[in-house]
Amino acid sequence: MNPTENSRRIPFSAMFNFRDVGGYPGHDARTVRWGRLYRSDSPHRIDGTDREAFAALGIRTVIDLRRPTEVDRDGRVPDLDGLAYRHVHPEHADWALSRHEPDSSLARYLADRYADLAETGTAGLAEAVGLIADSANAPVLVHCVAGKDRTGIVCALTLSVLGVDDDRIAEDYALSSEASQRFSAWLAASMPDAEAPPAPFLGSPAEAMSLFLAELRQRHGSIEDYLRHAGVTDAQLAALRDHLLEPPAPR
Repeated sequence: MNPTENSRRIPFSAMFNFRDVGGYPGHDARTVRWGRLYRSDSPHRIDGTDREAFAALGIRTVIDLRRPTEVDRDGRVPDLDGLAYRHVHPEHADWALSRHEPDSSLARYLADRYADLAETGTAGLAEAVGLIADSANAPVLVHCVAGKDRTGIVCALTLSVLGVDDDRIAEDYALSSEASQRFSAWLAASMPDAEAPPAPFLGSPAEAMSLFLAELRQRHGSIEDYLRHAGVTDAQLAALRDHLLEPPAPR
């Protein structure tokens, strides 16, 4: 693992997919700022030393993308001084209604689920991106259950607006595969009688995100146009770039 990836992945004992999305090259050779936007699986298990490590990051806003039933089932991030909690649910169909067949492409299955969410969850996605765009909310943590699907979509849309190319966005998304392995090991050790999560819960093939972004552009013209369709304003798109990209290098 190179030094950049050491900076990106932030270890916790009871979160497995927590990382910084900074460091990627964006518009006009400006780099995405470190320490402004984090992504993770659900932080409801934070306790003890994890709580101290989380507080040390100075996160101001947590955007929780889970369904209300998931929040009720597992709980939410603990209350910490100065921490604002925002529950934003992008409406989407239950994946159980369209199960993945083991002999079919997981990337194709996931890209189709993401496309469905992008069409039914426009209001929630726009609200989440709008919250990230407001510099007063930063640093921001965005999360769902596993931190790869709903979280992956919000982070992919944000990074695309910042000018990060699709290959890097897909690589960032695919980092969740390793995190899923850590989660599976923890689950097997702590709850040996629990049923193993299905493949779509664990897998994050880079191709899934590449397909999703390419096909979203085919339908809407650009990622920015999709976000405008969803309700994100031009001022919010500009604000994303203003505070999440490093200032231009002096000439």
